[in-house]
Amino acid sequence: MNLIAFLLQAQPGQTAGQQGWQNYSFLILMILMLLVVYFFMIRPQQKKQKEIVKWRESLHRGDKIVTVGGIYGTVLEVKDTFLVVEIDSNVKIRVDKTSVVKDITDVQNK
Repeated sequence: MNLIAFLLQAQPGQTAGQQGWQNYSFLILMILMLLVVYFFMIRPQQKKQKEIVKWRESLHRGDKIVTVGGIYGTVLEVKDTFLVVEIDSNVKIRVDKTSVVKDITDVQNK
């Protein structure tokens, strides 16, 4: 707080009009910086997060997926918050939808 008060103090020999302009220019600069941070960092991340949520909601039976932990499997059942995934014949696990990171249905098996 002391730094801001120091920066806003009038320089020797300045009139009140010059000091007021400095205060406004500082405010304008801060607002511009916040706008740049919002449009180049926050907004793109929010859009990406919405796309990921939409993609997770579109998962259906038969999709081949990869989880955060690196588990490969096929979706057997889709519920509101979790999926039942078959990772081997007769081996089924239940995973949270938020742990699914990749759909590999279209990837060719080598």
